[in-house]
Amino acid sequence: MFIFQDYYGNEVRLSFMDHPFATTLDHVWIVCRYQEKWLLTDHRERGLEFPGGKREKNETAEQAAIREVREETGGVVGRLVYIGQYKVGESLVKNIYFAEIKELQPQSTYLETNGPVLLDELPPNLTEDERFSFIMKDQVLVYTLAEIKRRSLCPNAFSGF
Repeated sequence: MFIFQDYYGNEVRLSFMDHPFATTLDHVWIVCRYQEKWLLTDHRERGLEFPGGKREKNETAEQAAIREVREETGGVVGRLVYIGQYKVGESLVKNIYFAEIKELQPQSTYLETNGPVLLDELPPNLTEDERFSFIMKDQVLVYTLAEIKRRSLCPNAFSGF
């Protein structure tokens, strides 16, 4: 388990074990790849980030992840892999997934986002880059990318980060 502070100084606990903090939860975060690029969304208030959000009633966490990717980017998930969970403070727990996107479908609305953003590489100085959301500026992303690489889910995607 990794323990650190997030961008705002809250304690974060991160684990790549099978559901270490909760078996039923309300939040998901999805690291996405599409055609050898990172697929992010441009949140209208927070900036660039990987898709994520809340689980709806009668929806599994996996179904929520697939829906959030589609709503925020137009991405159609081809493969979804559970990576782990992180807990912020005492109440907020998110499942982390890695998704391979098989296609992007243009949409008339992307809800609270401005739609998809494709990046060849993630910049090494995310904490200093004002284009990116606070969600991208703590160790959750760094450790998650290392875990994705360790599992060989995306072995060649980490140059420059």
